[in-house]
Amino acid sequence: MIPVQKLEQISRRNQELDQLLCDPEVIANREKLQSYNKERGGIQAIVEAFERWRGISREIADAEEMIDDPELGPLALEELPELKKKLPAVEQEIHVLLLPKDPNDEKNTLLEIRGGAGGDEASLFAADLFRMYGRYAESRGWKIELMSQSESSAGGFKEVIALVSGKNVFSSLKFEGGVHRVQRVPSTETQGRVHTSTATVAVLPEAEDVEIHIADGDLRYDIAASGGPGGQGVNTTNSAVQITHLPTGMIVKCQDERSQIKNRAKALKVMKSRLLAIEEAKQNASIRDERRGMVGAGERSEKIRTYNFPQNRVTDHRVNLTLHKLEKVMQGDLDELIDAVRTAHQAELLA
Repeated sequence: MIPVQKLEQISRRNQELDQLLCDPEVIANREKLQSYNKERGGIQAIVEAFERWRGISREIADAEEMIDDPELGPLALEELPELKKKLPAVEQEIHVLLLPKDPNDEKNTLLEIRGGAGGDEASLFAADLFRMYGRYAESRGWKIELMSQSESSAGGFKEVIALVSGKNVFSSLKFEGGVHRVQRVPSTETQGRVHTSTATVAVLPEAEDVEIHIADGDLRYDIAASGGPGGQGVNTTNSAVQITHLPTGMIVKCQDERSQIKNRAKALKVMKSRLLAIEEAKQNASIRDERRGMVGAGERSEKIRTYNFPQNRVTDHRVNLTLHKLEKVMQGDLDELIDAVRTAHQAELLA
């Protein structure tokens, strides 16, 4: 059964919001307008699902009343099974929509990918994962801004950090954090042997200035000439910025821009998001425990997925899902994998 009284309250609030959004005083007040629009957007799907449930319930009641009618009874008996079949699906949808919302779901996301075990092959796989997520982001209409990168001698990434911006980015990517394992024949392998390597993925919600405050005395800024690829101009200017958070010892370096100011801003954004993640981990132990069985709470020791190239197979170990379309997955076709983990998480919450 669904909580009808609660749903009726939500429907009444939705009607109130419709009226408020037409109020000239609200329209003239940008903050109120945005707040009411956001609230309405958060309950709109619930209201629509409740209306479908009420419509189907009325149709069932009407059909049951017509059963004894000589003319309409046979038609009602024919329609009832299909109507009763629809109702549980809508009820399940409502239960899912009523689950507590993750406050980070609508935030932009810092995506951090690092080569793990496997040397050069691990760094090449990290680059493959970055391209995979880039293509997935492109298919969703998201924007990717490169924040920092450290290339390996083989042409892959020791580390790459990017800011992914768009609608519901964190909601889609939050279960991608963990260890990703690849099994394939490296380009440097002369005897055709399959090697196993890993890369780690961290998914952090972007920190907003109002969420985390860093005292100026807690940060040390170091400036140096940028290194690595990027052309003569980048390599000879003192534009690389390294920030050290003294209380934790955390270090972030950014050298992708020619401008020291831009590198400083990017590095500070990464620092804030990492510190926010640490703070949230402390405050949300219950949520971390809740997710541990499925996503390992983002811990790097957890193997969440295997990409087996010789067998054209990708397996998500958290939900025991295996797909034989690895080539499409590496091109950014991630919906089936992401939806399966999200559905399993919702099932655990409902249980």
